[in-house]
Amino acid sequence: MILEIRTYRLKPGTGADFVRIMAEESVPLLEAAGIRVVDHGGSLVAEDGHEEAYLLRAFDSVEQHRAQEDAFYGSDVWRQGPREAIVSRIDGMHSVVIEVPDHAVEAFRRP
Repeated sequence: MILEIRTYRLKPGTGADFVRIMAEESVPLLEAAGIRVVDHGGSLVAEDGHEEAYLLRAFDSVEQHRAQEDAFYGSDVWRQGPREAIVSRIDGMHSVVIEVPDHAVEAFRRP
């Protein structure tokens, strides 16, 4: 199983809106596109005064990760949907893609 751990460094004062838009708009669109969202939310700690958020997603392979990302982020559903509301609140983003056992993905899934 492939797990992507994506973190977002947010512009000051935008964390609550970012997390709300992600939960209400982005995550449902990702899931409708067949992307498995494991967890998402805001960080418990702000670093250097910047709020942060995260998104954990699971894929069967690196190839599936690439294909699903390309299809989703190139789609009108994303570009004409919440893209601007999400991107406008981000100062920086970092993503790590690792291979993990299937049960590790389930361990990260929030009840």
